[in-house]
Amino acid sequence: MRYYPVNLDILNRKCLVVGGGSVGTRKVLTLLSCGAKVTLVSPDISEKLLELAGNGLVAWKKRSYLSSDLNTMFLVIGASDDEELNRQISADAEKLNMPCNIADRPEACNFILPSIVNRGDLMISISTSGKSPAFAKKLRKELEKQFGVEYIEFLRLMGVIREKLLSEKHEPEAHKHIFERLINSDLVEMIKTDRKEDINSLLFDILGQGYEFEDLMGKV
Repeated sequence: MRYYPVNLDILNRKCLVVGGGSVGTRKVLTLLSCGAKVTLVSPDISEKLLELAGNGLVAWKKRSYLSSDLNTMFLVIGASDDEELNRQISADAEKLNMPCNIADRPEACNFILPSIVNRGDLMISISTSGKSPAFAKKLRKELEKQFGVEYIEFLRLMGVIREKLLSEKHEPEAHKHIFERLINSDLVEMIKTDRKEDINSLLFDILGQGYEFEDLMGKV
């Protein structure tokens, strides 16, 4: 296995994107959704990026890339169709031991970006180690059908229950059988079909008094 799977916390970290076309737009939007502070370098950018820059959500440097653009950055993503520029970005990042991704050029990257199924706190990453992005995309579409938006509420509920149990001084190890029962129940399907009475009945059976669905979700 060549790649070491890892999820990076980039909240409030400075990230650079070089290239303002459709690929660069997608990269910027993903970084912003994860809370990064994004700087964009490109002479021209898409309408969406122009809007983001106009709203102060992206710092746009309207010019060509300079090696000094990497100063103070946490990571860089090259989204240009200029092969010479991509090689320069990769080489500059390597000198700084900086995480670098060049779109569609795994040989020029020291990390690659997986295809993602995002359901709130549930994130499923699919990677073919750069061998077939098209197959990763196919798997993503299949998993998106399997894991619907009901998993967003399911994980919110699990998080609130966990916090409540911890606040009652339950030992974390003692929670194991509780969550196994919840996970192995039909709770996800109940949430999907909005069967609140069934959800409350299940929560009472497993957790007892004080775990009504509406009250718990209102605390999120």
